[in-house]
Amino acid sequence: MSETLRVGVVGVGSMGENHARVYSELRDVELVGVTDLDQGQARRVAETYGTESRSLSGLLAACDGVSVAVPTAAHHGTVTSCLDAGVHVLVEKPIADSVEAGRELAARAREAGLVLQVGHVERFNPAVEALGSVLEGLEVIAVEAERLGPPVDRSGTDGVVLDLMIHDLDVVRSILGTEPESIGAMGAGDGAYATARMAFPDEVIVSLTASRITQKKVRRLTVTARECLVEVDYLTQSVRIHRNSYPEYVADDGRSRYRHESVVERPRVEAGEPLRRELEGFLDACRNGTEPPVTAEDGIRALELAVRIDRLAAAGDRIEVRAE
Repeated sequence: MSETLRVGVVGVGSMGENHARVYSELRDVELVGVTDLDQGQARRVAETYGTESRSLSGLLAACDGVSVAVPTAAHHGTVTSCLDAGVHVLVEKPIADSVEAGRELAARAREAGLVLQVGHVERFNPAVEALGSVLEGLEVIAVEAERLGPPVDRSGTDGVVLDLMIHDLDVVRSILGTEPESIGAMGAGDGAYATARMAFPDEVIVSLTASRITQKKVRRLTVTARECLVEVDYLTQSVRIHRNSYPEYVADDGRSRYRHESVVERPRVEAGEPLRRELEGFLDACRNGTEPPVTAEDGIRALELAVRIDRLAAAGDRIEVRAE
């Protein structure tokens, strides 16, 4: 493969347009075109980023790799077409609309010797990348994540678990390196609000909440370890470590009051756009023939958990134990 990669974007709604923007900014990359069922939108995006609006077949004939950012229901068919054309693929999460379809895509990419990366972009958030080194050597007891916000104004959106919570499912799996032993879930707000509780090996408890009806955008992950408390803010790309909380009574105008003193550390986090890091990882895998940063198998496992939680949340407060 030549040093300059020819890339394209299939589906240029709000997310796909961002892929086109980043590709147009990268060195040793040529954005050779975009395609979308909305031809007017495709032409507008192509003009904005100095490329061409093409048919899907025309785009695949011109590309080494593509981003697929079409609605989830179209992932299987679209990614299949790309792989059959010998083109590497980064597909937005979830990998497919069913676990079986995801497995079929993974097998097809493996047989063709092509890269298939899944767009779990929070893996590339600088704060999440920094979290890995922070947690080294710590005894993790619990993990909590909140992914909340107001209703979204876009059609074809997946349910709140597959659209939002799946991000945190992938992050938790990556930092713990294991699968849950049991899962419980509840839903509210006609499916727009969901919580999940999971027990992981070594008695680690995980609690996740996702919402499309909360009138404030929150993207936060907290890790309770025996040694400290670690807070990650996805939006500000920051990490705070709370250590050594000392309770004490202090004198104040002849009266005593109780207070806690603690040390708060703020590790240096290299700022950067997660999507840019994600696409750079994809392109490196394409150039070098290596495993992508987020594999198809990662995407399948995250989808498996999301489907189970979605089913449990719809059924009420149920506990599902992992089969041995």
